Formats: sequence, C-alpha cells, structure tokens
Amino acid sequence: MRVTVAHVPRERFSSTQASLESVIANTSCPHELVCVDGGSPPEVARYLRARAHETGFRLIRTECILSPNEARNLALAEVETEFVAFVDNDVTVDPGWLEKLVACADETGAWIVGPLYMIGPPGTDVIHMAGGDMGIDEGSGRRIFHESHRLANERLSEHKAEMRREPVDMVEFHAMLVRREVFERFGPMDEKLLSADEHADLCLLAHKHGGTVYFEPESKVTYTPSRPKGPGDRAFHLLRWSPDWNNRTLDHFAEKWDLDRQSLRQQWRWLTKHRLAIYRRFGSLDPVIRPLVTWREQRKRARARA
Repeated sequence: MRVTVAHVPRERFSSTQASLESVIANTSCPHELVCVDGGSPPEVARYLRARAHETGFRLIRTECILSPNEARNLALAEVETEFVAFVDNDVTVDPGWLEKLVACADETGAWIVGPLYMIGPPGTDVIHMAGGDMGIDEGSGRRIFHESHRLANERLSEHKAEMRREPVDMVEFHAMLVRREVFERFGPMDEKLLSADEHADLCLLAHKHGGTVYFEPESKVTYTPSRPKGPGDRAFHLLRWSPDWNNRTLDHFAEKWDLDRQSLRQQWRWLTKHRLAIYRRFGSLDPVIRPLVTWREQRKRARARA
C-alpha cells in the first residue's frame, strides 16, 4: 500500500461518525487508515472503538482534547507509506477522492495535493475553495501575509468549465495528500500553531524548498460546518478557538515567517467571529462559560502531559 489516511478531529466530535463512514465507504484504493480520537465524549469513543474492532483500522486515543496539528502528528508517527492523506472529522469524501489525489501526485511530482472543497450538506453545489492563493508581500518594507480562496461560495454548476488540475499556492487540511518525504526532510507539523495557519505553514515550507502544491478538481470532498452539539463539542470549540490559542498561534506564525503581526488582524477578526458564533446559544452566561470550560480542558491537557 502506498497511502495512509489519517482521520483527525478538527473542532467538534459530533461529526465524527458521518465523516469516518464516508471515508470507509468511499475509499476504494488500497490504504491504511489511522484514526485519532482526542478526548471525545463516551458515545463517540464507543463508536470509534467498535468500528476499529470491526474494520481493523488503527485507533489512537488520548484523554485530552488535541489541537489539529497534535492529532496529525500522532497519526503521522504511525505512517510508513509513501503518502499520507489527512482528513478532518467534519469532512465527507466522494467516491474516488483518494485515487485522484494520488494520480495527481504521481503525474506532477507534487509534494502536496488538495481536492475540490465543497461546503454545506453532502450533495451541496457550493464551493468552499478551488485551490488557494497565498504569499508574503515585501514591497512596503513590511512582510505582509495574504491568502484567499478561489471561487469561494460560488456554484460549482456555474464553474465546471473552469475546473482543471493546476499548481496553486495552497490547499487546506480539510483533506490534503502529502508525501511522507516532506516530513522526513523537515520534521513533523508545527504544534505551536494551535488554531490557525497550519495549512499555510506547510505550503509555505514546500514552496520555500522547491516543492509544488497542486489542486486536483477530479477529487471532491465536502466540509460541513455546524454549531457544536453537546458539552463535548462546546468544550472542543471553546478551547480550539480560545483567545489564548489564537494569540499564541498568530504570534508564532508571525515570528516564524518574519511577518508584520499587524498584517494578521484580518485573521484575528475571523478567529474571533468563529469563536463567538457559539456564544449566542448561552446568552448572558457567555462570560462565565468560556473561561470555565477552557480552564477545565487546559487542566486535562496539563495532566495528560505530566
């Protein structure tokens, strides 16, 4: 087998079953499957144990919530194949998704390949990203980072003629195929990027060292955003997008790539908006719930690392 699929938690647990079942049902080419369970609630943990027993995939469980890059690195430690395909647990995959990504890597020599990302319920016609543009501008004497999604929120039915395999600046970790050689050369993913910019960091690294990143529209996956469901989801969401994790992430990304920290204000606004989306469910309890839940989860992480 040439590829390992690494299924990892992104920001909630309630989407795990639908996502993993799509991977099991729609991945026909030979592959290894590694699933990371970062502190899921009992009902999700029971489902994962049962499916691992039934199908034989490798299940890695921690008792604390993980950042996505922490989860990816746990999976990566199990990978011995030529490629690793990361899939977030709020994504469903279409039949043939993996074969098309591997074919693109074989035919182009790409280090990293991303599919066509849709957004919404399965079967949606709305594009999340058809490859991305990204870079660091230095013309003003300041190193300014920028990124954008191609055809974001456009209808696929109106843009099918534009879909073609091509090199791009970036793809995202919703689903991403990477040559294992990349990690052998440069080490595991940066765990100081707790809540953002993981995809940008890896793609910048590839470009810096002469690698290529490709968009392959023949492969299609669907990212399905949703509000958290239940205490486990809320705890994950509030920690993943906490001001502490967001600040530490952006500070580190700016320092690592020698960026003007102020140029990341737009990212900070998006991170804040995404975090606050949950608060409307709690009304006046918002100021109490967020610090309490985040403090509790941070203590779990500290105990797990002790």
